[in-house]
Amino acid sequence: MDLPLTYEDIVKVLPHRHPFLFVDAITELELGERIVGIKNVTINESFFEGHFPGNPIMPGVLVIEAMAQVGGILARLSVSESMPRKGDKAIYFAAMDKVKFRKPIIPGDQIVFELTALRKGTRIWKMKGKAMVNNELVAEAELIAAIG
Repeated sequence: MDLPLTYEDIVKVLPHRHPFLFVDAITELELGERIVGIKNVTINESFFEGHFPGNPIMPGVLVIEAMAQVGGILARLSVSESMPRKGDKAIYFAAMDKVKFRKPIIPGDQIVFELTALRKGTRIWKMKGKAMVNNELVAEAELIAAIG
């Protein structure tokens, strides 16, 4: 696939759809190694209605979900490239560790996610991820994905 990956490319890789798809583009990809993805945060996101009225902040759990979706793209594309396909197996978000939120994310922000593979295999992937807004670290985590 040619970069950047756009919505049309992303929905071929991930099963997520609106309103639970939190990746707008993939701008960098080194199969089996690292990925960079983007989420544009807009005021019309449904979660802002209740989180929080008058003070909209993107829920931290959704920041980590978006990070995991970017990591899922890395794992799915890397495994697909390196293994013969025997049907598409789902990728599940299995665990998170060392999660830290450093600054709120608000409407108008563009989150840049960068994930690096720490452990990769045919069934389990571990990745270190960070979320940046305006080149400032806003969240970080280690994530585990299970394939199949």
